[in-house]
Amino acid sequence: AGYLPKNDHWLENPIEDWHKVIDVNLSGEFYCARAVANQMMERREGRIINISSSAFRHGGVPGGGGVSYTASKAGVVGLTRSLAKALGPYNITVNAIAPGPTLTPMTENWLPQSEDKLTENIPLGRLGTPADIANAALFLASEEASFITGACLDVNGGLTMS
Repeated sequence: AGYLPKNDHWLENPIEDWHKVIDVNLSGEFYCARAVANQMMERREGRIINISSSAFRHGGVPGGGGVSYTASKAGVVGLTRSLAKALGPYNITVNAIAPGPTLTPMTENWLPQSEDKLTENIPLGRLGTPADIANAALFLASEEASFITGACLDVNGGLTMS
């Protein structure tokens, strides 16, 4: 799930703008997990993969701002870890993927005018693609990732390396 408001004048915007971002980006993940948890618990296996954002690691989105977006995506990581702890005894793994700047309909608003600026801080020198994110999800859903839970996988070409 991903919703980024067109502007982030968080001091002036109506509180409904905050609620929309939280509802889509954080509550949406919660509702999805809640919808599948009982079946997975009965089967004693499952994989839940949430989508966060690299924005939570550096406190914003390209061009500045993103207070509500960043808070919602940080919340996804907290939710992921809490669910991993709660569902681990049922052999259910819960992980998150934190994409960096990725070529999607959401990013079309600020690309290509800022693409060069965005990629200058990405060691691999390019923006992500939906396939990059899908491949990470396929890995986390696979048997090869059966001992990984509560993790947040950065898929951002090295953008958030420390």
